[in-house]
Amino acid sequence: MRFLKSLKYALRGILYCINNERNMRFHTVAAFFSIVMSPFFDLTRGEFGLLLLTCGVVMGAELFNTVAEDLCDALIEGFSQSVRAVKDLASGAVLVTAIFAAGVGVALFWRPDCIVNGWFWLVAHPVVLVLLLCAAAAAVPYVVWGPPGIRDRLARLRHKNGRS
Repeated sequence: MRFLKSLKYALRGILYCINNERNMRFHTVAAFFSIVMSPFFDLTRGEFGLLLLTCGVVMGAELFNTVAEDLCDALIEGFSQSVRAVKDLASGAVLVTAIFAAGVGVALFWRPDCIVNGWFWLVAHPVVLVLLLCAAAAAVPYVVWGPPGIRDRLARLRHKNGRS
């Protein structure tokens, strides 16, 4: 039972980060599309493992960045040079992991023949292409506003149109 409670708290923390941090939402979208598109690149098990590990490291760094920011804000009111340094360091850690993740992405996915073959496969399967485009379109408001922002905007729209 303690394991399930721990899992619940961990998931609550991840959702908090997704709901409150735009960069975490961007990282989740990047991870989602990287994983979804990976079959077109005939990755080995090791390469796929590297992709998963890279996504996890970037999202883990973003979680720790959120911890540092929220903890600093809770403990210190007003400006503090130390708090600024901690926040900058945590943010820098995310940037470093994201830059290296982009390098891993280039190393794994810069295969022009696979890109062309993947494009022709998608064109030959228009339903999958439409689903992919819909997912990309849905990713934009998800990243920009986040789940709470989308929910609030939909509620205002319903209220404006006279629906409760």
